[in-house]
Amino acid sequence: QVQLVESGGGLVQPGGSLRLSCALSGRIFDIYFMAWYRQAPGMDRDLVASIDLSSRTNYLDSVKGRFTISRDTATNTIDLQMNNLKPEDTAVYYCKVVKYGGVEYWGQGTRVTVTS
Repeated sequence: QVQLVESGGGLVQPGGSLRLSCALSGRIFDIYFMAWYRQAPGMDRDLVASIDLSSRTNYLDSVKGRFTISRDTATNTIDLQMNNLKPEDTAVYYCKVVKYGGVEYWGQGTRVTVTS
């Protein structure tokens, strides 16, 4: 089992910044894919950003240039730096990892609210 604990969400004004962090623990070997998703009320859960073992990244078009995903193997964390936040970024943000073999693990989510 892998445990994921997200932190860093909160309330921020438009144009502000937040840094989300996802702490991994447990049997974290064989993870090859790491990602942040978000889900706004009444909407599907969307992939926001992903990173693989080669540190190749992928971003949702609407967050390109504003969000940056990174991973720290020393601390076993996956971070999402979010700059120039917009009201449409308001959602619950979830961390996900995938192991070889296709097993997925999700965190419990952290809420981000962007409002003036």
